[in-house]
Amino acid sequence: MSDALRRVRAAVFDMDGLLLDSERIVARAWVLAAQRLGVEFDAQFGLTLIGRNAEDSRRMLADHLPRGYPLDRFFCACRDAWDEITAREGVPVKPGVHALLDWIGRRRWPCAVATSTAHERACAELSRVELMPRFHALVGGDEIARGKPAPDIYREAAKRLGVVAAECVAFEDSEPGVRAALAAGMQVFMVPDIAPVPGALALLPVSIVASLDAARLRLDAVHAYNPPP
Repeated sequence: MSDALRRVRAAVFDMDGLLLDSERIVARAWVLAAQRLGVEFDAQFGLTLIGRNAEDSRRMLADHLPRGYPLDRFFCACRDAWDEITAREGVPVKPGVHALLDWIGRRRWPCAVATSTAHERACAELSRVELMPRFHALVGGDEIARGKPAPDIYREAAKRLGVVAAECVAFEDSEPGVRAALAAGMQVFMVPDIAPVPGALALLPVSIVASLDAARLRLDAVHAYNPPP
């Protein structure tokens, strides 16, 4: 990947589990919602929803859950539980985010967010932790025809930045997100979060690193002798 990274001139970030330490809160909200409704919820299956937009998550849950499951009420209860938890505790920024964005800023690369979360909600979450001003564009999961792992959201992010996708590096934490960015033609760093890394990803041209700091160091090694103009 190192030679390809020399052609990078823009960056695109996933949000949940990558910029924000939010997936753990989502998992707690699932459990709390199920408890309040008096129904069962398969937390392991919930991990497969990471990276998916609301429409795809609803479809996958409908296929997985037993007939008659109160899915609409469950989604509402999840949103209520999320709002309660985040109002009380906030949503932490993931380690290494600011250092990586500072490094990218020194390169003068434009940055975008490509998140399966709806646009308005994503803007609110990033604004709450004062990250929104650091990005030039944001594409939400409600703004594209097909969610991750389809490449639509990453192609749209590149378009809004005014660059071709092949000149972007993407940062992801989920398998659907990795596959979406690769399908768009981007170079990809994966920083795993709460879901295990599928073995199939080892066969793909993706750099799997332990943290955003590790990704920054990899990028810095490539660009150390190629300063911005």
